[in-house]
Amino acid sequence: MEAATPILIVEDELLIRMAAVEMIEDAGYDAVGVSDAETAEHFLRERTDIRLLFTDIDLPGRDGIALAKRIYAARPDIEIVVTSGKHRMSDDALPDHGSFLPKPYTQEQLLRVLAGKLG
Repeated sequence: MEAATPILIVEDELLIRMAAVEMIEDAGYDAVGVSDAETAEHFLRERTDIRLLFTDIDLPGRDGIALAKRIYAARPDIEIVVTSGKHRMSDDALPDHGSFLPKPYTQEQLLRVLAGKLG
């Protein structure tokens, strides 16, 4: 049996993070949720198997765009999806292969973006 693709979710709002983890796990991925950029960076140093970073823009401390850029610089193999309910941006404002998904998103919208990134 093939292992599920691991995805890291960075979302400071607990209920939104829990919902995103559930949506992603229901689709057969391995989802891990954390609440801030510092924890995400630590986690990514420990888990080199993470294939995709799904992060909110508005995080405590460092914002999700800065996090995405730092992660992309260190691990260009990781796919990046950025989300926000307050900001709107084009994909070209993100690191090379990043995508933007506006909130609120449905499970279908989220999974379509993930499938496009992970094949």
